[in-house]
Amino acid sequence: MGSLLKIGSVPSPEPKTCASCGRAITWRKAWADDWDQVRWCSSACRRRGLRDCDRELEARILATAGRTRRFPLAGVDGEREEVRRAARRLAAAGRVRWTQKGRPVDPSTARGDVEITAT
Repeated sequence: MGSLLKIGSVPSPEPKTCASCGRAITWRKAWADDWDQVRWCSSACRRRGLRDCDRELEARILATAGRTRRFPLAGVDGEREEVRRAARRLAAAGRVRWTQKGRPVDPSTARGDVEITAT
């Protein structure tokens, strides 16, 4: 287990990354007994899981990440979110970096166009 963060006087484990959408999952008291098994940030992500098409998107992003790539990559809103999910998972794994106007941004909270570059 990683180091503990202290919030007030109650220690809580470090945040995790959702296996489906790549967003940060922060510790909740309700998860105290099974924090080690938490993989999903929501029931929607748990239902969706991780599909083969998600891994294919990650491979496409990595193949083009040698140069700066700006969002939106696709014209359809649904596909744009799928690409962002894949890019967030890659950022959590340390394989890509997200920036806006040259400044690093948190993939969990970034809005608008972002640049994704290989690390």
